[in-house]
Amino acid sequence: MKKAAVQKQDKSPLMNRGRKYDHLELLEQIDACGSITAAANLMGMSYKTAWDAVEAINNLAESPLVERRVGGRNGGGAVLTANGRRLVSVYRHLDKEREQILNQLNQVVDDFESYYPLIRRFDMKTSARNQFSGKVKTIKTGEVNAEVVLDIGGGDEIVSNITSDSVGHLELTEGMDVYALIKSSWVILSSNNNLKTSSRNALSGTVVRCHEGSVNAEVIVELRGGKTLTAIITNDSVRDMALKTGSEVTALIKSSNVILAVVS
Repeated sequence: MKKAAVQKQDKSPLMNRGRKYDHLELLEQIDACGSITAAANLMGMSYKTAWDAVEAINNLAESPLVERRVGGRNGGGAVLTANGRRLVSVYRHLDKEREQILNQLNQVVDDFESYYPLIRRFDMKTSARNQFSGKVKTIKTGEVNAEVVLDIGGGDEIVSNITSDSVGHLELTEGMDVYALIKSSWVILSSNNNLKTSSRNALSGTVVRCHEGSVNAEVIVELRGGKTLTAIITNDSVRDMALKTGSEVTALIKSSNVILAVVS
């Protein structure tokens, strides 16, 4: 029996402070509805916005939290994996504990409400469309620059070229959890898998969606390991390369365009 859709409830300001709250609600709605389209409608989101969120969530997780079901008008339904349901359960328990702590702080610190927004600004925010969670595989340090290889899962790797000083500043070590940030405009797509290029990163995958705008197009590529990568290219390039759902492409990214971040 399908679960009843989770109804949106009015939350206090304290409950809405979590950065990932909307993502967690989206996961709950998908689990209840068995459909990203239905979940998006209930939350007042567009289908594209919901899918972008799902892909971002899956990219940041070690294993997928949402799985697609083949068939249907918009690519079929969707279900949470066991890992996805466990994450939602753990987060909700944490959310309740956090609410209690914040309420207690608000009672004992008179000006807590005025300082809390400032504290939240210290959390990392980025405009990079592509964010991957990975582990440092190897670090080759030179006099000036260093090459850091990240394992992002499923056999896919991303290479970043940063300064040796940055390696020390981030305190990078092999096996460490790191985030790789890549702007979609820095991703070059090629339909020739045998093309020789100076780009250190050449990730093969399949086009799963392509949205053309007035000038540029957003192309979402599913990599071999299951992660998704977004590229912004011109509409002319889409037509010249005859890109469509199912097209095999290679995403080229210069290692110097891969930004690394860690959680302190």
